[in-house]
Amino acid sequence: MTSTLFPEIQPYQHDWLHVSPTHQMYFEQSGNPAGQPVVFLHGGPGSGCNPAQRRYFDPQHYRIILLDQRGCGRSKPQGCIEENTTQHLVDDIDALRQHLNIDQWLVFGGSWGSTLALNYALAHPHRVSGLVLRGIFLSRTSELEWFLQDIEHFFPANWTQLLSYLPAAERDNPLSAFASRVFSADPTISEPAAIHWNAYESSIMTLLPPANTSNSSPANGPLELSRARVQIHYIQNQCFVGDRNLLKEVSSLTHIPTVIVQGRYDMVCPPLTAHLLHQAMPHAEFHMIPDAGHSGMEPGTCAALIAATEKFKRQSTVVG
Repeated sequence: MTSTLFPEIQPYQHDWLHVSPTHQMYFEQSGNPAGQPVVFLHGGPGSGCNPAQRRYFDPQHYRIILLDQRGCGRSKPQGCIEENTTQHLVDDIDALRQHLNIDQWLVFGGSWGSTLALNYALAHPHRVSGLVLRGIFLSRTSELEWFLQDIEHFFPANWTQLLSYLPAAERDNPLSAFASRVFSADPTISEPAAIHWNAYESSIMTLLPPANTSNSSPANGPLELSRARVQIHYIQNQCFVGDRNLLKEVSSLTHIPTVIVQGRYDMVCPPLTAHLLHQAMPHAEFHMIPDAGHSGMEPGTCAALIAATEKFKRQSTVVG
C-alpha cells in the first residue's frame, strides 16, 4: 500500500487513432501490457494528458492508457472544434477500447474528465469495471456560472486580473470577449488571450498557492491556444450536456463500483456537486478531502486517488 505517486515511467506504445476523417486522437500505453486496463480521462475541456498522470497506477499491475481528447494536447488537428462534442468524445473512448481489444476497463476521470467518465459509463455501462471520479463537474448551469463570475466572491483579485485584459465595455460578458480573441486568425491576438484565459483557472487550482513560480517555463502559445479554444467551445455549448439531468441518469450505474474524491475547498468545481452525486450514487465510496482544492496532485487528494486504484487492484482478477 502506498499513498505517494508511483515512480515515473515511459510509455511502451504511443500512437494516433483515426477517429474521423478530420481527427486523430493521441493515445499511449504504459505499465503492464497484460495487466488490468485503466483509461485516464483528462480535464479541461481542452487540457490534454501529462506524464504525472501515469503515476496514480501501479505499473506492475495496471495497463495504463492515457489519451488526448479531440483538439487537445498531441491530438490532431490541435485546437480543432469541428466535430467536437461530448458524444464524439464518448464514441472516441469506446473506439479506442475496441482498437486495443479491451473488454472492460477501469475509468478514471477528474474535473471535466468526471463528466466524460459518467457520460461514457451511461453509454457503455457493461464496458466499465469501475469508476474513480475526482473534482466532480456535471456541466450544470450553476457550475458554469460559478466559474464564469460567482467565484469573484472568493478570488476577487484573480477575477479582476482576468477582466483586466479586456476593455471596460466588454467586461460584462468575458466569455464572449475572450472567444472573439481566442478564435482570431491572428496569432498575435489569439495566443496572448489564450494564455491569459488559461492563467485564470490555473490560479485557483489549489488550496494553497504554489511555493515557487519563478522557474516556470515560458508559455507554449499554440498549446495554450488549443486548450482555450476547446474549453471556450465547450463552455459556450454547456459542454453539450444541455438539459440532461445526469444526477438522475446515474442512478442506473449502481452495478459499477465507484470512488468519488473531492477537495473541500475546490474553487473550480465546488463540493456541492460531489455531494449531490454521492446522493445519487449512494453505493459509491465518497472521500471529502479536508485540506485540498481542485488539483489532483494535492497531497490528500493524491493519496485518496492512489488508495482507490490500489483498492481496484486488490479486487481485480488480473494478476499483475
